[in-house]
Amino acid sequence: MSAGVRVERDGAVLVVTIDRPQAKNAIDTAAAEGIGAAMEQLDTDDSLFVGVLTGAGGVFSAGMDLKAFLAGEKPHVPGRGFAGLVERPPAKPLIAAVEGPALAGGFEIALACDLIVAGEGASFGLPEVRRGLLAGGGGLLRLPRKAGLPRATEWALTGDRIGAADAHAAGVVNRLVPAGQALEAALELARQIAGNGPLAVQGTKRILSEGQGWPAEEAFARQWEVYAPIRASEDAKEGARAFTEKRAPVWRGR
Repeated sequence: MSAGVRVERDGAVLVVTIDRPQAKNAIDTAAAEGIGAAMEQLDTDDSLFVGVLTGAGGVFSAGMDLKAFLAGEKPHVPGRGFAGLVERPPAKPLIAAVEGPALAGGFEIALACDLIVAGEGASFGLPEVRRGLLAGGGGLLRLPRKAGLPRATEWALTGDRIGAADAHAAGVVNRLVPAGQALEAALELARQIAGNGPLAVQGTKRILSEGQGWPAEEAFARQWEVYAPIRASEDAKEGARAFTEKRAPVWRGR
């Protein structure tokens, strides 16, 4: 546990909570380091298959802590970027459980996750242009992929706040649930994913994340580079064996 960040386990799921409600869970250096350390734990602990990232006190995150920034802090982690996450998300799936505002860097943190589960009272936005800044934490790169370029352009240029229902309709939010239920719904989704073969899940995430940028003539060859070692793994044999024996598989991550 780091200052401003709580880390807990739920079986094979790592639950990471930004715990600075007095500052609307804004990210200072300590919080960034805490999130980065949690992402490292998620990736290196073979008994963890999925991560869930949320905020305490009914708020996801207001983004960068401007008071800390003005005091000279840099809420970045070398190699991982802002919030210890946006430039290098974990190799394992990460789900954002969003209640309340996820604004500026807070929205960029959510966009760096693979899936977003939001309560009906959640809201999103990139208001940086209203402060004479631009969203430099990946929001301008990821939002068009999620919402499409026309919507992303309007939201980013106006700095408007987006309600959870509109974000869900645009494809930014995967699951919209009653207010207050985002974390439990995210955990339910995480447990479902964690029941699958961990190597297969990680390989699937990698292809989904990287494949859109592969040249068409190289796409299947690059996919094979990811697929071949998974096909030859012990888990692949266990999955086939469990299917024929009509039992639940016992994954070993190798």
